[in-house]
Amino acid sequence: MKNYLSPSILAADFWNLGEQVRAVERGGASYLHVDVMDGVFVPSISFGMPILEALKRKTTLLLDVHLMIVEPERYIETMASMGADLINFHLEATEKPFEVIQKIRSLGKKVGITIKPATPVSALEPFLNLVDMVLIMTVEPGFGGQSLMPDCVDKVRELRKRVNELGLELDIEVDGGVKESNLEMILEAGANVIVAGSAVFGSNPEERTRLFVEKMHVE
Repeated sequence: MKNYLSPSILAADFWNLGEQVRAVERGGASYLHVDVMDGVFVPSISFGMPILEALKRKTTLLLDVHLMIVEPERYIETMASMGADLINFHLEATEKPFEVIQKIRSLGKKVGITIKPATPVSALEPFLNLVDMVLIMTVEPGFGGQSLMPDCVDKVRELRKRVNELGLELDIEVDGGVKESNLEMILEAGANVIVAGSAVFGSNPEERTRLFVEKMHVE
């Protein structure tokens, strides 16, 4: 499968967000990861619809929107209309996962489903043939700058094995604590979409993006 880099704007310099996005575009990023946090499902509050809409007007990158909100079904239509290309929701955040998947699909958007570190891969089994992507969190969601939890990489390996057994073309995304030193391990485990925040935006986003893209052999 193809590899994709999805820089997370949660770690960007908000004062210069437009230029930071242009920098990762020039560096060869494929996606742009947008964390939407409600202060309920996770402690932090982050971006809302105006930021998403502004990004859609100015970038050609695929907008990879990660909903860390309770009852994500309430906002699917709005996120789609504001410009989300891929909508990723947490399995733990809704009692209606099948309805959420159906709603996203009906709006012509790619569907992602996410699990936190404590949720087993087996919980994803009913949904694997219904989604385009599974996001494995390798930190507790809600804060940037955390260290990757090594046990979660084993979950990536387990999921890729199961996906291959089922003969599915499914992207596996990893989010949390990714940096140059652990990138190879994550890719070898079977992830093909990499979210990187401070590792990209911490300094010289264009150069750091290009470095990640080269190491990931992004086409």
